[in-house]
Amino acid sequence: MSIYNSVRETLVPIHKEGYPFIAIGVVASLLLGWLWEPLGWIGALITLWICYFFRDPVRVTPQDEGLVISPADGRVSSIVEVVPPPELALGTEPMLRISVFMNVFDVHVNRAPVAGQVRRIAYTPGLFLNADLDKASEDNERSAMVIETPRGPVGVVQIAGLIARRIVGFVQEGDALTTGQRYGLIRFGSRVDVFLPTSVTPLVGLNQRAVAGETVLADLRAGGPRRTFVSA
Repeated sequence: MSIYNSVRETLVPIHKEGYPFIAIGVVASLLLGWLWEPLGWIGALITLWICYFFRDPVRVTPQDEGLVISPADGRVSSIVEVVPPPELALGTEPMLRISVFMNVFDVHVNRAPVAGQVRRIAYTPGLFLNADLDKASEDNERSAMVIETPRGPVGVVQIAGLIARRIVGFVQEGDALTTGQRYGLIRFGSRVDVFLPTSVTPLVGLNQRAVAGETVLADLRAGGPRRTFVSA
């Protein structure tokens, strides 16, 4: 393998949503450097961090029917049974909610947790509280999506946070999604909730690190006892 190919495979692609921010960072760095050289170096470091934030690595997604894959990189912050938000229109009975919290260093490109057709997309304006708080599900700005699958609907909610001020969607109602397909992005720290039937057994544990498009959260076909986890 050539050195060029080795370097190319090592570098992580940058999502196009980041290009305007990177361009602004480059121009600002040049201007600051012209005024005072140390400021230019600070601007360059910030620009490099922006490149890092908008990275969009390739993921290898399991395509087995029934698997629910993590829509986000981050920490599994909550596994509870709650009534889904009204904008999902999934009824008033409790559902299993698995939440993945993204900090500012995580990849923020979100991926479809299941394959199916987008039945509903609903944007709800709101506050910008810490996305790790439980009440953020009801109070924060968010974008909800319902994916219709052969085994029933699955709800996915992107929630803005303290720093996150922009939720970007790449799909529309009626679109067909494949598991692991990029469907949105949240800028600068936030959370994604997945709503599943209560009969589904979660296959992840609290505080486990999840990888978007790769980590299996649950299996819509399976029940049985819940897994146990040990930190080491």
